Amino acid sequence: MSAIRIALANIRLPNSPAESVTLAEQAIAEAGARSAALLCFPECYIPGYRWPGAELPPPDPHFLEQAWDRVAQAARRAQITVVLGTERPTDRGLLISALVLNPDGSIAGWQDKEQLDPSEDATFVPGSGRQLFHAGPLAFGVVICHEGWRYPETVRAAARQGAHLVLHPHAHIAEPGSYRPTSFLDPANTFHEKAMLCRAAENTIYFASINAASPGSGTTSAVIRPDGTPLCYQPYGVPGLLIADLDLTPATRLLATRCRASAPSPAPTSR
Repeated sequence: MSAIRIALANIRLPNSPAESVTLAEQAIAEAGARSAALLCFPECYIPGYRWPGAELPPPDPHFLEQAWDRVAQAARRAQITVVLGTERPTDRGLLISALVLNPDGSIAGWQDKEQLDPSEDATFVPGSGRQLFHAGPLAFGVVICHEGWRYPETVRAAARQGAHLVLHPHAHIAEPGSYRPTSFLDPANTFHEKAMLCRAAENTIYFASINAASPGSGTTSAVIRPDGTPLCYQPYGVPGLLIADLDLTPATRLLATRCRASAPSPAPTSR
């Protein structure tokens, strides 16, 4: 039996870009102390997600380079694979991305968000291509927020490449007057939690969705088994690391590999 322990950083939202780095370093140290082999952060945790109307400074490549280096050093100290939700300035524009760091602090690669939510069009540009990463015996892919909720082919692409697990960093806070769930998978909750179950079961893989902790958020962090049943989830709005021990044996990718009409990785588009 191959097994691995993962951690999801369901930690509080940072109050500033500088604090986002400090909180990330603390989470990495805690995950390492709790014997996790991999830690994943929410979408754009560093420097913070650019919510419509939010007051964040303009993208700062120098700050980001320093932040990534500090996170890499923390990963090396903890000897843990880190998947960091961040933004990435490029010649094409600003990308929403996940930086994947090896336990020695070296860069394993990037997974950019291919499918943007329409509300992101004015701020970000879509990326292109899907990557497969490894942490010990675990092969994993990353899909980011909107593309995992509404574009099942992004998850299937990772599963068909060999992923036992797809990580799904996202960003979700409560809007004024919005419904606020109290019980995971309550029928009254939004479609998002049901989508988690589908992404796992339709590919016979683990699916782990990661959000930050904030009051009234409509989603939380959770890990779903390959049969589409929940393994564990974090109470809504409660900050902390969600720890999950994964037995990789059931993650056969059976349904993903049997899909004869599987679409290729979608072309970069925001719609």
